[in-house]
Amino acid sequence: MTDPAAPPALSVVVPTYNEHDRLAVLVEAIFAAYSGEGVEGELVIVDDNSPDGTGALADELARRYRITVVHRAGKLGLGTAVIEGFAAASAPVVGVIDGDLSHPPRTLPRMLAVMQNHSADVVIGSRYIPGGGTHNWGPGRLLMSRMACLMARGVTPVRDATSGFFLIRRDLAGGVKISAGGFKICLELLVRGRPRTVVEVPYVFEGRTAGESKMNMKEAIGYLDQLNELRRFIRAQPVLDQKYVRLTADQLQREPPARS
Repeated sequence: MTDPAAPPALSVVVPTYNEHDRLAVLVEAIFAAYSGEGVEGELVIVDDNSPDGTGALADELARRYRITVVHRAGKLGLGTAVIEGFAAASAPVVGVIDGDLSHPPRTLPRMLAVMQNHSADVVIGSRYIPGGGTHNWGPGRLLMSRMACLMARGVTPVRDATSGFFLIRRDLAGGVKISAGGFKICLELLVRGRPRTVVEVPYVFEGRTAGESKMNMKEAIGYLDQLNELRRFIRAQPVLDQKYVRLTADQLQREPPARS
């Protein structure tokens, strides 16, 4: 059991929009993962005025768990939801997880352990290193995702720079001004946050629906503009001596437990 009076070691942000049917299951799984490995953790649920009652359910869950709920006026976008969630967090390490059960909550304490044991600034859950993968994705969606990550290799060595499952030091994230509309929040933080140690760990993304990529021409152009802006940012900065580490699934499971 964790101590609700103890300061949290990890704050995880859950951006939500119409996730009423999944939210309680996700919250229970995350706090079970915290408790199972003795991690003092909290959640920050950022709801974009979901018409299905997600926000009201989040308020109810906050009476039973260590949860902060941020209610927003409308569907304002994932990038800004993450940044608002980071601002509301209280732990020195913050993270992001999808609200639709695509990411494995049980991996969160392991990622925190990696962060502490490797003195990392960022730990990224990766679909595109050995041991990682995707389930229930159509070939078009997978192709577009892989292409986006490959294009990002010009600004970061990370194989899954568009991941929505990651941890970062809160002080590092708080000092970053997100540009390009936060089109890919992880990529923005990887470049603009200038982390000195980045660790990538494998996980399997569980697609909620088989569907194809939602990428359209407008989003593709926005992504290209974002990459160009990030390249200009890098050229204007001093050379960064960055350490990049990639762990296997076995190495991830052998990490000593996180300290709260």
